[in-house]
Amino acid sequence: MKIQGTMFLWLSFFILACAAVYGVWSKEPVGTTALFLAFGLSVMIGFYLAFTARRVDAMAQDNKEADVADEAGEVGFFAPHSWQPFSLAIGGALAFLGVAVGWWLLYFSAPLLLIGLWGWVFEFYRGENQNQ
Repeated sequence: MKIQGTMFLWLSFFILACAAVYGVWSKEPVGTTALFLAFGLSVMIGFYLAFTARRVDAMAQDNKEADVADEAGEVGFFAPHSWQPFSLAIGGALAFLGVAVGWWLLYFSAPLLLIGLWGWVFEFYRGENQNQ
């Protein structure tokens, strides 16, 4: 994690330089403020990562001689297949279309959203993927 903290701190200096140059050349307060806020955010993230890196053990990315496989491990569990995100996507698209076309379209999108959300939450409690 030491390298990430260093990268964010160097990035913050670059953003600060960009903010100063942009502020002088453009004389536009909103973009200059946004860049200075991005500088502050980058400093906070870099300081947090550098501070945390002192408290945790060295990871493979901190070792210049490490291989890619040194940090290999279980990424997580992912569902083999699921139709629930498709139902949520169609329901969400109809809901956002309802804002543009008419609120009456929400009557058709709400059941799709609820069915998709219910199915996605409980997909491992029933059917062929039960008890995984």
